[in-house]
Amino acid sequence: MEQRLTIVTLGVKDLKTSTAFYEEKFGWKKLSASNNDISFFQLNGIQLGLYSAEKLAEDALVNHKGSGFKAFTLAYVTRSKEEVDTIFADLETKGVKIVKAPEEVFWGGYSGYIADPDENLWEIAYNPYLTIDGKGNSIETP
Repeated sequence: MEQRLTIVTLGVKDLKTSTAFYEEKFGWKKLSASNNDISFFQLNGIQLGLYSAEKLAEDALVNHKGSGFKAFTLAYVTRSKEEVDTIFADLETKGVKIVKAPEEVFWGGYSGYIADPDENLWEIAYNPYLTIDGKGNSIETP
């Protein structure tokens, strides 16, 4: 198996609400492959899918009921601390739930967390140990 990731699909309670969040708050554009049942967003090298949580669980043959911390976060890494602050200021004016305001963190970076309508946590961070290329891909720093 190749070492790569193709699509991250988030199970959501309300597809319209979640799709609107990513379009209006993040400013992302849906792919034409999206329809009334699923939304896709092209990211730098992968796609983000939004799909009914119940239908996603049904497809995987697991129980859809669950609560609390989901034991994962999604991360958007910036090229500077200032960019983190700019993104947080913009999202705050759009009414996005700020879970943790940006701050210096123990590992040497600068980050904070926001939540989408389904309480999926997005870390928005500056990582001085990671280089982000012109296409938004992370490059291992030697």
